[in-house]
Amino acid sequence: MIVEIVILAMVAGFLGLRLYSVLGRRAEHEEEPIPSRFERADEQPSALGRPTLPTAISKRREAVSANEAGVRAIAAIDPRFDVTGFLEGAKGAYRMVLEAFWQGDRETLRELCDDDVYAQFDAAIAAREDAGETLDNRLVRIEDATIKSAELEGRVARIAVLFVADIAAVTRDAQGNVVAGSLNDAVESRDVWTFMRHLDSSTPDWKLDETDEG
Repeated sequence: MIVEIVILAMVAGFLGLRLYSVLGRRAEHEEEPIPSRFERADEQPSALGRPTLPTAISKRREAVSANEAGVRAIAAIDPRFDVTGFLEGAKGAYRMVLEAFWQGDRETLRELCDDDVYAQFDAAIAAREDAGETLDNRLVRIEDATIKSAELEGRVARIAVLFVADIAAVTRDAQGNVVAGSLNDAVESRDVWTFMRHLDSSTPDWKLDETDEG
C-alpha cells in the first residue's frame, strides 16, 4: 500500500512538472511586452521617418481645433452663419462654377468668382475658344465636402473646402469629334476651393477666392 502511494505521488509530481513547463513558458511568453500601436513617438521609432499614430492624431486634432476656432470667430460676427448651410451652398457653388466654366458662361463666373479667379477662368476659356475646342464634361457626383480651414482677417472671412467629386471629362474639336477623355469613365477629382465674404456685406453671398488641387 505504501509503495503504491509513493508511486502515485511520483507520477503526480512528474505530471505537475510537465504542466508547469508548458503553462509557465506560455505565461512567460505572454508577459513579454508587446509594442502598442498607441505608444508615444519617443517610445517607438516610426518607419521611414513617418510620424507615429499619436503624432498624426495630434496634428489632426490641432487642425480641427484651428478650424473650429475660425468657424466660431466667423459665427460670432455673423449670427446667420451656419456650417451645414454653408457647406450645402459651397457644393452648389462648386457645381455652378464648374458647369459655367465648361460651357464658357462668363457671366455666371463673374457673379460667383472674385477678380483673380475670374481672370484665370476667362483666360482658359479664351484659349479653348482659340483652339476651336469645347468641353462636354459631367459632374457625376460630389462624394464629400469638408472644411479644410477657416479664418477671419478683420471683417473678411475665408473658408477653404475640400471637394471630392467624380467627373467625366470629354474635349471635342470644332467638328464635334472627341479628342480627349470619355463620358463612360468618371475620374475622382480633389479640389480645395477657398470662399471669401466681407461679413459687413448686406448679402450672404460668398465668392470663390482661390482654387487649388486637394
